[in-house]
Amino acid sequence: MLHLTAADYTRQPWKNGRGETTELWRLDRNGRLLLRLSRAAVVEDGPFSVFPGIERNLTVLSGPGFRLSGDGFDLRCDPLIPVAFPGDAALSAYETAGRPSEDFNVMTACDLPKPRVVVTQDLCLPTRGLVALFALEPCTTAGVVLSTGELLLTEAPLEVICDKPLLVVWVDGLSGP
Repeated sequence: MLHLTAADYTRQPWKNGRGETTELWRLDRNGRLLLRLSRAAVVEDGPFSVFPGIERNLTVLSGPGFRLSGDGFDLRCDPLIPVAFPGDAALSAYETAGRPSEDFNVMTACDLPKPRVVVTQDLCLPTRGLVALFALEPCTTAGVVLSTGELLLTEAPLEVICDKPLLVVWVDGLSGP
């Protein structure tokens, strides 16, 4: 089990240079990205970075949300509703109306099972895989006290019972820290 706080996170520019990401945690093997968890703010209409070979999942944490469109996709990104899309699609954010939306991002290698991303207080996870619990508010789960914005990484099986909602990411068959 690995408990990460803001002191463990790193900030870096977006691949397209139009913003900044806070990387919470990443798993690379043999120089290849398998999983990346991050946060970013979408503050204006504009293109998203393209990541060939990567599946993406985005969950708006705060703000009004926005529309993500392009390459045959038209997705509404509303608060606390995970939205999945291929990283190689050329997509742009629209309808931001100058109001920032903070989001949580999950990137996984295309050859891995797609992650399951939910916002919940109760969840029983199957017997294998990597689980990330992101605290939306201060809470206690799996015997660990989490402050808002902290991340707990562990391996399944896990029964998530929390007194406040958590964002839960589960990637079947992937082992972590």
